[in-house]
Amino acid sequence: MDVSGLPLDADTMLVGLQRWVECESPTFEPQAVNAMMDLATRDLVAAGAEVERVSGPSGFGDCVRASFPHRRQGSPGILVMGHLDTVHPLGTLETLPFRREGNRAYGPGILDMKGGTFAAIAAIAALGRTGLETQLPINVLLTSDEEIGSPGCRPLIEAEGAKNAYVLVPEPAQRDGGLVTGRYAIARFDLTATGCSSHAGANLKEGRSAIAEMARRVGEIEAMSSEDCTFSVGVIHGGRWVNCVPRSCEAEALSMAKRQDDLDHGIERILALTEIDADGVGFQVRRGVTRPVWEPSQATMRVYELAREVACELGFELTHGSAGAGSDANFTGALGIPSLDGLGVCGEGWHTLNEHVEVDSLPQRARLMAGLLMRLR
Repeated sequence: MDVSGLPLDADTMLVGLQRWVECESPTFEPQAVNAMMDLATRDLVAAGAEVERVSGPSGFGDCVRASFPHRRQGSPGILVMGHLDTVHPLGTLETLPFRREGNRAYGPGILDMKGGTFAAIAAIAALGRTGLETQLPINVLLTSDEEIGSPGCRPLIEAEGAKNAYVLVPEPAQRDGGLVTGRYAIARFDLTATGCSSHAGANLKEGRSAIAEMARRVGEIEAMSSEDCTFSVGVIHGGRWVNCVPRSCEAEALSMAKRQDDLDHGIERILALTEIDADGVGFQVRRGVTRPVWEPSQATMRVYELAREVACELGFELTHGSAGAGSDANFTGALGIPSLDGLGVCGEGWHTLNEHVEVDSLPQRARLMAGLLMRLR
């Protein structure tokens, strides 16, 4: 069917999205994430969904599971999957307030991935308002810890994905507006340097600085990067008093590879850096959350072809490709469930204070989602 006439207006959608953006929801603030889940729940109910609140992982916000009435309710359907946690700490609105400048709208989390999730729900609501029924039932899953690798929500994601025939993920579109049909493998690591304390003024030479050891190791780790496997350190905590030689320093590292074998080799290399002497002084690497590589299957490519047909009818070309920056589609795609990612809105600057969306992409991507939902069977 032609979805170009669906009642979707960019200005109206932006007003609704503003409510979401101004409800800050950083991963490590469960009450804030739950407030965002409350807001999304109201919009899902208004769109006609039956909504269930799912307790989140310990120390994190809740999740939301929703289903829309359908004559084939209970049979494998389409799972629209997104996350509502963001990387931006509370108070980011002071430096990155929601605002519109021409065709750009700014705000924390507006691109990753509140804009795409809001547009997906708007698409489902628009289909309902026009009385159009999809061939398959539509389900929605909104999670709370994606930005730290989904360590707690992964079992829920995989279980909900397995109940459905397809998974659609409205993460941000690629820079040219293209979709994501595969994602690289990603691993996280916890790093700990342990030194020996002393008074930094009176007995400096008696101490061994954990911060100095960590600084040395950061350079060593990042120098391991290659075209096949990259390493970066993004978080460091160490020391408490400037007049004390620090005994401990902790950090987090991220590794990414296009192929699982390359990531596995990289994991071996970084774990081999662990070195602790008899006094417990040294450096230790522990493996954290890992996202498996998701390689495009024939089934995923068939879903992409349907999306490309919809885009052609809407008047634009739609490319595809594998991408870095993991998402929860890593899990469902690796399980062999036909998954299509990058269905969210267009924009740039995600995870930065320049995060913005292209306003005219809101109705365009909602119509793309609606057309795909109508074609899947």
